[in-house]
Amino acid sequence: MKGVLNLVSVGPGFADLIVPRAEAALRGSEVIVAYELYLRWIGPWLDGKEIHTPPLTQERERALLAIEKARSGAKVALLSSGDIGIYAMAALAFEEMREDDGYEVNVIPGITSANACASLLGSPLSHDFATLSLSDLLCPWEWIEQRGKHIAEADLACVLYNVQSAGRMEGVYRILAIMLAAKSPQTLCGVVRNAYRPDQAVSIHTLAELPTLQFDMLTTIVIGNRFTQRKRGFIFTPRGYNAWAAPVAPAPEPPSQALWVFAGTSDGNRLAAQLAGQGYPVVVSAATEYGGQIAAEHCPDVFVWAGQPGVEARKQALQRYRARGLVDATHPYAQLISGQLLALAQQLKLPYLRYERGSAFTADSGQLCASSQAAATAAIAQGRRIFLATGSKDLATFLNAPGAQACQWFVRITPEPDFIRRALALGIPRSHLCAMQGPFSAAFNEALWRDWAIDCVVTKDSGEEGGYPAKAAAAKALQIPLLVIQRPQLAYPVVATDFGAVLRQIQAWQPDV
Repeated sequence: MKGVLNLVSVGPGFADLIVPRAEAALRGSEVIVAYELYLRWIGPWLDGKEIHTPPLTQERERALLAIEKARSGAKVALLSSGDIGIYAMAALAFEEMREDDGYEVNVIPGITSANACASLLGSPLSHDFATLSLSDLLCPWEWIEQRGKHIAEADLACVLYNVQSAGRMEGVYRILAIMLAAKSPQTLCGVVRNAYRPDQAVSIHTLAELPTLQFDMLTTIVIGNRFTQRKRGFIFTPRGYNAWAAPVAPAPEPPSQALWVFAGTSDGNRLAAQLAGQGYPVVVSAATEYGGQIAAEHCPDVFVWAGQPGVEARKQALQRYRARGLVDATHPYAQLISGQLLALAQQLKLPYLRYERGSAFTADSGQLCASSQAAATAAIAQGRRIFLATGSKDLATFLNAPGAQACQWFVRITPEPDFIRRALALGIPRSHLCAMQGPFSAAFNEALWRDWAIDCVVTKDSGEEGGYPAKAAAAKALQIPLLVIQRPQLAYPVVATDFGAVLRQIQAWQPDV
């Protein structure tokens, strides 16, 4: 009897996404060889079948077993999720076949991860695109990086498979750094976990945001190109680009052996410009595109590196461009990034200097609170129309605090689209949102708070540069409480509070410069 080997694709996980030809092949097979998970999707077609389920790590054994059964004359279905011909079992089966095998072979296509995830995101793969597996079990990592570089430089939309595992945590961030070196940080992307399975999760991000996320082997990343757009909660890439242009040239690269100034504040940008004026090559790293635009305006002679690349991508960049040292001029409350920079400096054996603006808080200017949580409790106890001048990161702490529902919340944040979306998602009414870049005068603060009938203000000890005295003056004029969140305390090895001290420290690092 002539055997049959059906190479069957069973899609992403729901039975209604299995194509009719696959169903027919399953019904007509006598033997089923599959990873056990896949059997859940084909339960109606298993009655009376001989079933074999070698475990997940025994892919070649599964292929050999299916071939052996087909050689013996059986009608066999070898199963794979997604499309069996894409990063799956079909290639193993063809490797193990012999030219003189007489059994019939049928390859039945299916819905692969790229198709499934793209459908959940909208239509991001409507023009040329590539797929790239980040697993280096069967492909050298150097090849993966090289292919990623070509995909990025061609500005192709792409789908990243096998994104992250417990033993392979850093690779995805290296690929994302390669993408960011050639593609716009604002490129729209999608992250899909368990497409068309019960615990499915779908989210849309910019390319710059991806390095801040964590993934796993159940996650697929879809990266758009410069034409990819957002509409009605979806992303799509137009089939035709209308205004065709040459592919985007690779972005300019940071200078080698530069001082990396991590800024995000006006005084940090001013410090970077002063260092450049002393003849040092300088890179300013800003956390957002908006911050990068401001840095470029105030630091015309420095290289601006904007976006949130993540710890691993930041580490790769510091190594690749042979950073001379790190100057941490981030906001006084940016303890997370400061902690990361301290750790990176230690790992890479780079000099580290903390530049921090002086405090402007005095005991008679406001009520000091030990944390955001403490400030939320105090604000709810003292006010009903509460103004938050604390930025976007801590909003959830205030809005989710016990008793918060009894208050009306008013927020001033940087006019960054993602920050505005975050505030709206947390329930801040648009009429209670002031999206403006500070600092602000006492007169402006007083007028705004009076018009909004604010009866309590929460802020941070942002110093003279951050407009703290103006807030204190306005609160005093209106006779409303000003709650001040205490600055976090980190064990910085070296701290400077003025340009002269910074310059002396850097000269001590590199006396020949």
